[in-house]
Amino acid sequence: MSSVISAIGTSNPVNKFAQSQILDFMKAAHQLSGDNARRLEKLYHASAINFRHSVISDFDKQAGNFTFFGNDAGLMPVPTTAQRGQLYQQTAINISLTAINNAVKKLQNFNLKSITHLITVSCTGMYAPGLDVEIVEKLNLNPTIERTCINFMGCYGAFNALKIADYICKAQPNATVLVVSVELCTLHFQKENTLDNWLSNSLFADGAAAVLVQHEDFASEKLFEIKAFYTQLVSKARNQMAWEIGNHGYQMQLSNQVAKQIKAEIKNVAQTLLNKLDLALADVGQFAIHPGGRRILEVCDEVFNLDIHQNQHAYNVLRDYGNMSSASVLFVLDGLSDTLKMKNKSENVLSFAFGPGLTFESMLLHYDA
Repeated sequence: MSSVISAIGTSNPVNKFAQSQILDFMKAAHQLSGDNARRLEKLYHASAINFRHSVISDFDKQAGNFTFFGNDAGLMPVPTTAQRGQLYQQTAINISLTAINNAVKKLQNFNLKSITHLITVSCTGMYAPGLDVEIVEKLNLNPTIERTCINFMGCYGAFNALKIADYICKAQPNATVLVVSVELCTLHFQKENTLDNWLSNSLFADGAAAVLVQHEDFASEKLFEIKAFYTQLVSKARNQMAWEIGNHGYQMQLSNQVAKQIKAEIKNVAQTLLNKLDLALADVGQFAIHPGGRRILEVCDEVFNLDIHQNQHAYNVLRDYGNMSSASVLFVLDGLSDTLKMKNKSENVLSFAFGPGLTFESMLLHYDA
């Protein structure tokens, strides 16, 4: 008795910026010149990111023309957490609805009224009545729909949503669960000149993804079968990634040691998950890894000895969109599903995401051609 992912849809804000444009903005914002400007350029050039999207339109503008950031020297006045939250509330719903529509239109004759459960995921904004209520109202879903909100869990939040969806569908085979992940990371740009801010400002971006999960016996389509999950908390590394609410947005603490910790732990995580299913690494054909950054993907390639095709979609998402926190791995799965359809080849897919804790989330999916 299994649950399946029936469809995935994604969307992004209309503001699309080349990484080089954002670099110019950041050099000015951090007021860098000389050696420090060159250090930041090196960081951006090594990011493997070409483009990012944002609900903020300022990243290709100069001071004096900003509509969100302050137009005085050093982006003063800096937007408050309340102002950032207001923009989240104004913009999150539209990209969420687009992602939902992009998922639903992949299924023939799908009736939105058949959705019994809604799970929203975000670590970049919260309000009440929240995004979940707005989705119900905008799509005219059943007012009896059961709603769950997963907030502030970071880049692995979508895994928790998929777990809950899996549990629901196994307990209630006629359930249809809609998962919506929306992350507006760029709202939380921090101007202080620190290495943590350099790193996070070079990576994070905005996007949304929607997933429909159903029991295999009632599924509209069987895109991926959900086989198993495994979670591991590495408390000794808890300070390597953190996310706190400050007076001027959410403040990210992101150590450059995260990739090293992933390299040390991820193979054991994978093996524990596969042991639950009596599978070996040799039985896995494709990987769907959260594109948290170039070095994270590279250490996964090294540990699992992956060829260029097995983790390519994670690199593609990083290149085209940057790190969209919890939505990112769903973008990876969306691209991978298109490729597997074209190849018409059955595959086991091993998926990972990482976040504060330091938390490792893993999932095994199966695509049946």
